Amino acid sequence: MNVAAILKAKGRAVATTKPDTPLQAVIEKLAAKRIGALVIVGASGGVEGIISERDIIRALAEHGASCLGRPVSDFMTREVVVCTEADTLDELMATMTAGRFRHIPVVEDGALVGIVSIGDVVKHHIAEVEMEASALRTYLLAG
Repeated sequence: MNVAAILKAKGRAVATTKPDTPLQAVIEKLAAKRIGALVIVGASGGVEGIISERDIIRALAEHGASCLGRPVSDFMTREVVVCTEADTLDELMATMTAGRFRHIPVVEDGALVGIVSIGDVVKHHIAEVEMEASALRTYLLAG
């Protein structure tokens, strides 16, 4: 299974914000949408960064409440690891584990086309394993 299959099942909507958005507004958007990360997009629509709950906790720990009025660009992760629709679940799991992050924007030809979370990857991996186990049971019973 690949990223395209995950996006087909979950949709391509991505919560985004601009680099100059105050951190407080980012927190409110994350809470309202019940999500763990926002992709930061520039004027051209390209991915400029990502901000996660972990980034916000670090900002608060280092700067206190005064950081809430500052732009998200001050605290976002700038070196964003992205994937393509052709990437496999195994590749995503390896990348997420190695990088210790839970969200990967999906980019095709420089355009943001989706986002995949570790929850999406685990859900589809479990479905894939269950399907393989069912096929094996059917094969063994058919003798």
